[in-house]
Amino acid sequence: VQLQASGGGSVRVGGSLKLSCAVSGNIVAVNYMAWYRQAPGNEREFVARITKGGNIDYADSVKGRFTISRTGDERTVFLQMNNLRPEDTATYYCNARDQTYYAQSYYHEHYWGQGTLVTVSS
Repeated sequence: VQLQASGGGSVRVGGSLKLSCAVSGNIVAVNYMAWYRQAPGNEREFVARITKGGNIDYADSVKGRFTISRTGDERTVFLQMNNLRPEDTATYYCNARDQTYYAQSYYHEHYWGQGTLVTVSS
């Protein structure tokens, strides 16, 4: 699975951006797609996730402002970010996790895109 994120940029407080993640390769075993972010000096943190079945969850810090979605073929995942704040400044990473079952155990592998920088200024 290969991931290519795009759409980052610089915006003012209260502005909006829409990130895209193009997914290529074999996605049959991918059971969710997610966005994470990492601000300078901080650890990477979870932002939003959409499962294969369409279940969605968000980090508390972005609920009501960010929306994750995907195309019907699951080849592109979006993150619509509204009402951006300075604390949203970070490099945003697209993530995919696949799941396989073998010998009565589940195995997971994570894939990461290259990241796209979002800068929010006041």
